[in-house]
Amino acid sequence: MFKGSIPALITPFRNGKVDEQAFEKLVIRQIDAGSHAVVPCGTTGESATLSHDEHRRVVELCVEIVAGRIPVIAGAGSNSTQEAIGLVAHAKAVGAHAALTVCPYYNRPSQPGLRAHFLAIADAVELSLVLYNVPARTVSDLEPETLGELSKHPNIVALKDATGDLGRVAWHANVCEDEFILLSGDDPSAIGFNALGGVGCISVTANLAPKACADLQNAIMAGDYIKAREINATLQKLHRAMFFEPSPAPVKFAMAELGLCDPEVRSPILEIQSEQVKEDIRSAMREAGLLS
Repeated sequence: MFKGSIPALITPFRNGKVDEQAFEKLVIRQIDAGSHAVVPCGTTGESATLSHDEHRRVVELCVEIVAGRIPVIAGAGSNSTQEAIGLVAHAKAVGAHAALTVCPYYNRPSQPGLRAHFLAIADAVELSLVLYNVPARTVSDLEPETLGELSKHPNIVALKDATGDLGRVAWHANVCEDEFILLSGDDPSAIGFNALGGVGCISVTANLAPKACADLQNAIMAGDYIKAREINATLQKLHRAMFFEPSPAPVKFAMAELGLCDPEVRSPILEIQSEQVKEDIRSAMREAGLLS
């Protein structure tokens, strides 16, 4: 159902507001480059600082632009179970194919609490759910045994694993239902993730290099790991550069260098000020063939 290169889309801003024209061009660029799905309003889309109205508008706009050509996995997470249910219900109402819902942050729920949270969402809305485990941001970790239990629910179909722990991939595959989908949330280890049982990557780098990321995933799906490694070798420095400063400031700076959007981010994330960091990102872009 969901596989391949799936960009975690940025939300472009201009003068403090969502730049809808730039967003439309970015989504079309992803479709034209062969991306296999898109994720609006995820972490890279600055969902934490979008108002509820902005969040809903970005998801609705993304669905309208995509027009059924590829799946839309709408960011719809919250540390409040009821709020998450509302966002997932909206995603369904506007035509998203699935919702990406993150482990509750700040609350630090137990494993039974995580299970209850996700089951409540899955029971409340008839929409495919991609669970999102990113302990570095949430300080809550969806353990494999808990995921295995959740995978039995028919609406819980996939995991975005941003732990960077490749040892978990085979473990997840072993404890989850046979058709459960494992997606990486970590660009640098995406090849290894797929080799161990994953089927794609929800990617930051794909914002910048959508065709290369799609080609890499297509090579993996064809079993051509030699080609995949060759492509990844040109992207490895870019993967790292996207986190030289808090995300999504680096990717927005890089996209501004390509004339795709403004570098504007929302507080408490700041635009990149360091000239050295800017040059390091440009160097990574040149290595990836994005700048001459």
